[in-house]
Amino acid sequence: MVNRKELNPESSPHAAFGAKLRVVREGLGLTQDQLGNEMGYTCGHISSVETGRKVPTLRFSRQADQALRTANTEESFERQWREIRHGSLLEGHPEYVMNEGRAAEIRLYEVGVIPGLLQTPDYAWGLAEGAVKRQAITKEQAQERVRVIAERQAILERKASLMTFVVVDESCIRRPIGGKAIMNAQYARLLEFAERPDTVFQVAPFSMGARRPFDLPVYILTMPDRSLMFYAESAQRGFLDGENTSVTPWLVAYHQLQAEALSQGASMAMIKQLRKGTL
Repeated sequence: MVNRKELNPESSPHAAFGAKLRVVREGLGLTQDQLGNEMGYTCGHISSVETGRKVPTLRFSRQADQALRTANTEESFERQWREIRHGSLLEGHPEYVMNEGRAAEIRLYEVGVIPGLLQTPDYAWGLAEGAVKRQAITKEQAQERVRVIAERQAILERKASLMTFVVVDESCIRRPIGGKAIMNAQYARLLEFAERPDTVFQVAPFSMGARRPFDLPVYILTMPDRSLMFYAESAQRGFLDGENTSVTPWLVAYHQLQAEALSQGASMAMIKQLRKGTL
């Protein structure tokens, strides 16, 4: 074929994305011009993504999935895009984030830090910069983490029907990140979150002791079809499980956690005391 550039998918993640796009497109018998018309892009744009000269965007990935019939599959371009963008995050996390955006209900438990969905930008930067100083991630990866958090938080405003249940270990609200002003703003953010009609916020106090069912962060999603997804992570890796039979025991344990945790009113009172410096 004239002017056909040979691709090396192993040269970079973006090259792998482009090579896959070409393989799927040609497998369906589509030209670059035909795919471009279907997706709303020029033939040149398709060519540039396939050859790695242009970086694919989220919109491009979703349009490709629709045109090439790969949406919501293991081979979706959106999934590959998220894996590229979230390369600094734990295994399983990009797929969790993709499903989080589609969930009808979110239940989460966090230890040590405020959950990403509730972090203020300054708090998120404080955590990311700390990881850079420890040389755990690069500056670019820190910026990516903060952008991912901002994107995730958008679902709280976009989906009016989304119910969000949050339980945080007491360590989350007592651990200072970035100084008093940043923590006070973060406390205010938590109080605002708890006042919403579609949220529940509770603190699991240290006094729970061995009655606390989880030692690591836990996230449980209820999807629109009422299926369940479970995500947990350690310092080294994340784990995503979509089998209802194995997720149900975790959901039961989460309900037990909520029963043992402070009520929302008592949780808010604790945060107000911390903000005033009286606790």
